[in-house]
Amino acid sequence: MKLQKYSKQLLSLVLGLVLLLSPVMLQHVCAAASNTGKAYHWYVKRNNEHKQPLADRQQAFFEKYDAYYIDKKHGDTAEDKVIYLTFDAGYENGNVVKILDVLRKEEVPAAFFVLKNILLNERSLVERMINEGHLVCNHTKNHKDMSCSSREEFSAELNGLADIYREQTGKDMPRYYRPPEGKYSEDNLKYAQELGYKTIFWSFAYADWDNDKQPSAEEAKKKIIDNMHNGAVLLLHPTSATNAAILGDLIQQWKAEGYRFGTLDELVAR
Repeated sequence: MKLQKYSKQLLSLVLGLVLLLSPVMLQHVCAAASNTGKAYHWYVKRNNEHKQPLADRQQAFFEKYDAYYIDKKHGDTAEDKVIYLTFDAGYENGNVVKILDVLRKEEVPAAFFVLKNILLNERSLVERMINEGHLVCNHTKNHKDMSCSSREEFSAELNGLADIYREQTGKDMPRYYRPPEGKYSEDNLKYAQELGYKTIFWSFAYADWDNDKQPSAEEAKKKIIDNMHNGAVLLLHPTSATNAAILGDLIQQWKAEGYRFGTLDELVAR
């Protein structure tokens, strides 16, 4: 009886470990499946010299699959200075409206990468984004880790959100996609391209997403300004109270420094 009891306890422990480790194990299986299926987590090596940051060798296949993280047409020595403002918006907490108010006042365009929640629950807010000249783009339906997704799962996430967008707005969603948390594989970029999407990463982002751990306005402005460069694609979260408070000052400083604000349509134009 004791042996059976211990055997059952051991079996329960093993099963528990399998369930606990299975996401990690699946990630390794996915990464090892093929070179094009290898999972990546996007990042760039920043600098405070106001020069375009360096990406690792992941970018070698970006051009092949219509993926962007920077405007290479506007490099460090270009006279025309441009910034691309992009926001990842999953919900509204009062700060998204404040961000839109600043953009309207400053007459600056932006791109908002959204999830199904904001489309279903904040229809008037999304319509305002569209009516004020912003692009409302695809951040997937459910904000899943897409790096191990099959072609069918990937298509369901992007097409599912695009369908909701069409139902809510009567319009077709602009074909720009941002991977949740910057997690992706080469296969993902290929799938997105096959669906007609351009994949948009970023050349600057910072820890602004946690509403309970917001950086101070001074700290945030310094970090953003120190890392600004020509051709920058900024990723900001519009739910951030700090971002809502400092965006106007940032835009005014950038304008004073000679920057203008581009759209994703310009970014991807060859």
